[in-house]
This record gives sequence, structure tokens and C-alpha cells, in this order.
Amino acid sequence: MSNKRKIIPLKDQILIGRNPVVEAFDSGVELEKVYLNKELRGEVEVTIRKLCKEYEIPLSKVPASKINDMVGNRDHQGVVAFISAVEYQDLENILPFIYEKGETPLILMLDGVSDVRNLGAIARSAYVMGVHAIVFSAKDSARITEYAIKSSAGAILKIPLCRVKNIQESIRYMQSFGVNVIATHLGATETISVVNMSIPIAIIMGSEDNGLGPHIMRLVDTQVIIPQATDFDSLNVSIATGIILYEVVRQRALQQRIFK
Repeated sequence: MSNKRKIIPLKDQILIGRNPVVEAFDSGVELEKVYLNKELRGEVEVTIRKLCKEYEIPLSKVPASKINDMVGNRDHQGVVAFISAVEYQDLENILPFIYEKGETPLILMLDGVSDVRNLGAIARSAYVMGVHAIVFSAKDSARITEYAIKSSAGAILKIPLCRVKNIQESIRYMQSFGVNVIATHLGATETISVVNMSIPIAIIMGSEDNGLGPHIMRLVDTQVIIPQATDFDSLNVSIATGIILYEVVRQRALQQRIFK
């Protein structure tokens, strides 16, 4: 499974107007997100909405002023789409492939991480620490742009990326493959050092502002807390991710030394 990706320059990432966007769907172009003028009505609006649902492309209905800010004075007809800077992969293909290689899965899941710089920093740590894939929700997640790629120092191009419509379904899917899903929570009683991370695991991190919702916390197998020397509220999501991933690498390296 190759991780090499062609970067699409930022200036070529945007499609403007109804026909170019519809034709992109017909041609199999991978889209990152579609924006529609919230006042748009009629056949085109219905068609694009259905296509976004069919292909699981995030769709936002916004004021015309926001679209104007994106494209300036160009005739956008109330429709703008961004082409993905990377090619996404299917989690259903990645997880079996990891097991076939005889490796212990380490998956990183992001639910609502919307800051491009955080995404880039997370991807950088993930690549260094040997994460097999990053799974993130299509809704409310940062777009993979040139800025995200630069923030990651190119690491985001080296890791399989899975964009999913329903993060809860992805959690259940991984659990069906024997993957233990771990989430951080300030109220957890177990620290990251006492939880076994040498087994197949997926670590799920929440949004910068709200963390993980109760609907996610109810699904996870294990809740952990990062030990802190002070009672300061919380860590930045990218820093917290790096700390947890380091603990995974530490435990797995220790296990390999023990069982050699």
C-alpha cells in the first residue's frame, strides 16, 4: 500500500460554479468540501446536495458573502468546491492490511479537530511514532490544504488518511477487529502508563474546544488521563496526542525487549 501522494497546488484546489462542481463528481475528482449559498434553490441545489450525500463529501450552506470572500468577484453561481490535496483511503482496506503484515494496529482518530496547525502537528507526531492511519470525521474537521501539509512538515503525505462520515460506526468497526479504542478524559482514573497499549489500539482525540462528546465516550473501551504536575485545565490537543503516542511507543519497545 503506497503512501506517496501528489500535492495539488492551492491555486488549483478550488472549483467555482455549478457545472464545474457537478462535472467534478461525474469525473471522479476527490473533493474536500462543497459550499452552497444558503439561498440557492432549484434543481442544481438538489443535485449537488444528493451528490454530496452519495459520495460522503462535507457540505456547508453559507451566506453568499462567505463565498464571495473565498473567490472574490468571480461568478460563483452560489457554488464552490475544494479539491482534496490528498487521496483518502478506506479504513476497511487498511485494518486487514495491518494484520496481514503481522503488525499490531495503532490507529489515530480525530473527531472535530478543526485547526489546521493542530492537524499538521498531530500528523507529524503520528508519523514519527509509527501510526498506521489517521481516521477523522468529515464534519467539522480541518481541510487538508497546503497549509496543513506544511504544518506537518510533509508527514501528512506519508500516513494513510481515512475520512469517515460517521466516527461512531468507525469505532464499532475497529472494535469488531479486536481494536481497543482509547480516549482521554479529565475524569478518568487510569493514567496512560498503566493501560496496556501494546495490544491493537485506536486513540481518539476530540476537538480543541469541546473534546469528545458523551456519545463517543459511551463507545470507547478505555478512558485514560495524562498525569499533570498542576491542576491547569488541559493540554493542547496536538501536545496531548504526542504524549500519548510516545507512551504507546515506550510500552511496545519495552515489550519487544522482554519477549526477544
